[in-house]
Amino acid sequence: MKDNLVLLCGNAHPELGKRISERIGVPLGNIEVFKFADDETFCKINDNIRKRDVFVIQPTCRPVNDTLMELLIIMDACKRASARSITAVVPYYGYSRTDKKDQPRVPITAKLVADLVTTAGANRLITIDLHAEAIQGFFDIPVDQLYAMPIFIKYIKEEIGTDNLVIVSPDAGGAARARAHAKRLGADLAIIDKRRVGNQDLSEVLNVIGEVQGKVCVLVDDIIDTAGSITKASMVLMEQGAKEVRAMATHAVLSPPAIERLEKSPLNEIVVTDTIPIPEEQRLKNLTVLTVSELLGETIKRVFYGESVSSLFI
Repeated sequence: MKDNLVLLCGNAHPELGKRISERIGVPLGNIEVFKFADDETFCKINDNIRKRDVFVIQPTCRPVNDTLMELLIIMDACKRASARSITAVVPYYGYSRTDKKDQPRVPITAKLVADLVTTAGANRLITIDLHAEAIQGFFDIPVDQLYAMPIFIKYIKEEIGTDNLVIVSPDAGGAARARAHAKRLGADLAIIDKRRVGNQDLSEVLNVIGEVQGKVCVLVDDIIDTAGSITKASMVLMEQGAKEVRAMATHAVLSPPAIERLEKSPLNEIVVTDTIPIPEEQRLKNLTVLTVSELLGETIKRVFYGESVSSLFI
């Protein structure tokens, strides 16, 4: 039966594709994905996938428009090759932060991407830590949203310890995520109260809600992009008397000037996952990268065999 499971990987993150392949013992399918001289993307699947269940691994990370278009083109090729089912495995869902109309005359690009993925041929989406959980409702196909929280909790227990620990949300919007971590670890909770100014990367930290003096503080978030919020939060926590501050985030987008900010920050450690490839020049000495390949591999197997995915987190 496993012969009917096909793994295809685009150019966005081939290393993750290889790790998933090794975890579940299924070789990556033979696929060519390249650009013509005029920058148009083309793909050719060199294996027979007729009546087989195909999983396309492709985070829509930088360059987001290229990786997204590549995903759509691969799935269209699968559909036209008579695949029995097509599952888009998108560890990082690009455009997830444009999930609502919070200003006049702006798009809801996360919904547009959902429509494109479905139209291209996806029967299911597997993703990790959506920026807004409501994005699941943008799809008319099943969405399996996975959580990196068990990976982080295991790391905290094994490498940091739970004594004197405080889980900190860098903003009010992430309080539920931080609370879930704190509950699982039996730790205290703190929240950074901040106000964002305009559309630019500007935010004003106002206050720390919770006791952090003399504590080991772990900031948890879904994305580190330009690192403005997380580094400002770390500075405020140190000013409030924290013993040490670490940051944990699922998706390491790391847009400039993130590396410069992180290097100058008082953060003892930055822990992220490999949902997005991290080039060597961005791998700081205090950066730890945890893999999601085991989580994704197990999920792919459960989807293929018709088993429960939610039991991974309950």
